Amino acid sequence: NGQAGDVRGAELGRLSSRPSCSKEELDAIERELLDEYRFGLQQLVEMWGHACAVAVAKAFPLSSLNRRQPTLLVVCGLERNGVVGLACARHLRLFGYEPTIFYPKRSACALHRDFTVQCEKMDIPFLSYLPTEVQLINDAYNLVIDAILGPETDIKTVKEPYTGILATLKQVKIPTASVDMPSGWDVEEPREDGLQPEMLMSLSAPKKCAANFSGRHFVAGRFLPYDIQKKYDLNLPPFPSTDCLVQL
Repeated sequence: NGQAGDVRGAELGRLSSRPSCSKEELDAIERELLDEYRFGLQQLVEMWGHACAVAVAKAFPLSSLNRRQPTLLVVCGLERNGVVGLACARHLRLFGYEPTIFYPKRSACALHRDFTVQCEKMDIPFLSYLPTEVQLINDAYNLVIDAILGPETDIKTVKEPYTGILATLKQVKIPTASVDMPSGWDVEEPREDGLQPEMLMSLSAPKKCAANFSGRHFVAGRFLPYDIQKKYDLNLPPFPSTDCLVQL
């Protein structure tokens, strides 16, 4: 029993020592990237989306999918997570997957419009509605990619159609992979009434809510300057070889 307790203690210590950052740190890091390092927002989205697609391909390779067709459902929200989902879908199409996008409220932002057009031009279908009969989703797709709500969303203000979408997705039996943080969670802490994905793809660095996430967890996006990593004490693990992501 003593040995088992030591193992559990070591595991808890490992989880609590994972890198994470707060909402304030996230905002500050993004401002520095855009204002001081002169990254473009489209550039960041492209790198995040590509890294998320690579993470999906690593965790769910084409050869491992249960269905004959490599179908995926990518559900996109209005804000940053949504546009990263669009970029991810486009890269997955290039990797040989067959993504379908559900994007219920299209943003008027030029950035979102650009990535939407790119997906349309690559013949990625867009759903006009999300089936409320969960079995239809289970039967049609191998995986759901949750790109709905991110750190920029105040969970207390979430309304329809997103509350209904989350209620439906919480019932699916196929795996879910979340972009940056599971939709329905608060950026500072997990919430039981949010999605409970099998996989999480943190953008640049994990958020505080993911500190004890027990599923398969990747940090997606290998571009943070060393000075930023040091300034915010991100303590990211080394990325292997030339990979654009690392598994925690």
